[in-house]
Amino acid sequence: MDTIIERDFRRLDLNLLLVFHALMQERHVTRAAARLYLGQPAVSGALKRLRAAFDDPLFVRGRAGMEPTPRALELSRQVDALLHGLHGAITAHRPFEPQASTRVFRIGTSEALGVALFPRLLQRLAREAPDVRLVTLDTDRHRVAPMLERNEIELALGMHDEGPRWLRHRPLFEWRFVCLYNAALVRPRRAKLGLREFLRHPHLLTSFKGELHGYIDEELAKLGHARRVLFANPHFATHPFIVRDTAALVTVPDYVARVWSRELGLAVSPLPFPLPAHRMDATWKASMDGDAGLRWLVGTVADVARGG
Repeated sequence: MDTIIERDFRRLDLNLLLVFHALMQERHVTRAAARLYLGQPAVSGALKRLRAAFDDPLFVRGRAGMEPTPRALELSRQVDALLHGLHGAITAHRPFEPQASTRVFRIGTSEALGVALFPRLLQRLAREAPDVRLVTLDTDRHRVAPMLERNEIELALGMHDEGPRWLRHRPLFEWRFVCLYNAALVRPRRAKLGLREFLRHPHLLTSFKGELHGYIDEELAKLGHARRVLFANPHFATHPFIVRDTAALVTVPDYVARVWSRELGLAVSPLPFPLPAHRMDATWKASMDGDAGLRWLVGTVADVARGG
């Protein structure tokens, strides 16, 4: 049976593991210091002590910042498991009090969902949890599981695959693609665009790969049709300002179309061909089920998503 040798721990203040964890996440001394609410000299001093304790440089300077050594990558898996285990043990029976909490939650999501959800979510937090703060990171269905596993985020919001068994999912809402345009410039015959009108006008496209075709074009091709994409851009929020001033169409999720329609006076039409509905989920690690704060956040997000 393994035993813990106390003298091995005398060289290592366990608070140093928090510094190690922050450096692994941020890969930058100054950002790690800000994350921990410490001064940069304190983090630099902690790194020096970590290097001595593990007899390894742990982090070396590279183009992207502080690059972890193989030893640091190996330690990271063990340290993350230890810290999350300790956190779960400490908070398992502790109630979460939103009004008194100063917790920072890190959420992975998309730009589109952020447009629709976060203004209302922050209004809710201002009333119920005024000192709780949110940090959002860009993610997608392919990056959710790795980002949760590396503890870069605590919660992911978006379209997610079922993924490994250690993930938990909570449905938020269903949505469909719709078409958004300036009715004064497009001048449709009816409130609902027909297929001929849809194909006659140029289109805008959100493309993260820098291409002029995407999901909508693939679905149109199955029906024997093609549209003319005038402009492709990875920055989703650019499009409503272009269609406001241009006789063009953009196909977007209905939840963000409602926001842009309300704020910019744009018209919304269902698509003139059938497409399936899609589902938005909240996703987190099963190991965090005992985290009362995370449970509160998931419930609050779900309520806001329902219009609460």
